[in-house]
Amino acid sequence: MAKKLKVIDLFCGVGGLSYGFAHDDNFEIVAANEILPNMAKAYSLNHPAAKVYVGDIKDFGAEKIEKDLNIKASEIDIIVGGPPCQAYSTVGKRLTDDPRGKLFQEYYRVLKEFNPKLFLFENVKGLLSMQGGELLKTIISLFESSGYKVQYKLLNAADFGAPQIRERVIIIGSKLKNDFQYPSQTHYSTEEAPDLFRNGLKPHLTLEEAISDLPFIKSGSERFEYASKPQNEFQKKMRMNAPKKLMDHNAPNNNAKLVKMMELLPDGGTPEDLPKKLRPTSGFKNTYCRLWWNRPSTTITRNLSTPSSSRCIHPKAPRPLTTRDGARIQCFPDSYQFFGSRSDRNLQIGNAVPTFLSNAVAGAILSNFKQEYTKNYGQVFEAKEKRNNVKNSLPKYAV
Repeated sequence: MAKKLKVIDLFCGVGGLSYGFAHDDNFEIVAANEILPNMAKAYSLNHPAAKVYVGDIKDFGAEKIEKDLNIKASEIDIIVGGPPCQAYSTVGKRLTDDPRGKLFQEYYRVLKEFNPKLFLFENVKGLLSMQGGELLKTIISLFESSGYKVQYKLLNAADFGAPQIRERVIIIGSKLKNDFQYPSQTHYSTEEAPDLFRNGLKPHLTLEEAISDLPFIKSGSERFEYASKPQNEFQKKMRMNAPKKLMDHNAPNNNAKLVKMMELLPDGGTPEDLPKKLRPTSGFKNTYCRLWWNRPSTTITRNLSTPSSSRCIHPKAPRPLTTRDGARIQCFPDSYQFFGSRSDRNLQIGNAVPTFLSNAVAGAILSNFKQEYTKNYGQVFEAKEKRNNVKNSLPKYAV
């Protein structure tokens, strides 16, 4: 487009939600905020041009941006952000008095300071039912009181090409004259009843399609070489501009009993499929469970390498997922850099939005701006999207 749309990334994490904006030349992420130092460091490694503010969002605002970057609040076009979701999540306990559940108010404060043309607010599915739906109504009313037309929709990352069932609430608020249109899904579940409207859609991507080129290493081991050449288009995309050494593909060292249990689990199996003497004595229904090889992954978490957590055991190897497996499931290319310990890196990955979902939403937002400016201002957009062109958009490794 004639000018780049300036973006601020709040609660930026490692950059999953903003990935589609970072890898499209029509956008420019000028600043980001993140409270966790190692998370912020990982973001900086992948966004060297963005000013990353490490600290509590309460200390972030328009005054800092103008002072440090000489960018006025009125110059910001888009704000994106997903406040920490633990207080809303249907996986953990939903505590209405958890202070993390009120961080949307800080998001709102920053939104009022900058007054961008459009904002993207992302959160977990649990937000829909929190407090009987009253919390969502409160959030929407707050945004509407500032003059935004607000829409929300539950989107499944698998419907946009991610090898994972991961549903996220995407709230869009806009002051543009043209209504925002959510992206159309590109993939569908083969387990659902046939639908005449699925013409042209592809089946959901499976775990096999996502990670079959990664070695099936054993517990406590590590590999730096790929198991094969890319087997499909997804793997080709993930390996564009990748370092020669395979990174972050190491498995935790589990005890012999746990390894034996994982060896005996069938595809998609649970502890109920095991001999009674090997069954764990504690855990929930979805713990110590194996993933399916020919289905998308279930939703992964920060505990993607912990068998006693949500379903995360590799379909073909007696071990949980590695950090690299998790990155693939979240659609981070193999050149994307994470930082810190295994626990740090798994947190960075497990808390992220799949990049393919970000690509789709960023594309829909760009279309909205194109329509607005072309219709109302006569500006010409130069479409230089490169959302999926990892080769030209990510920093190279020095190996």
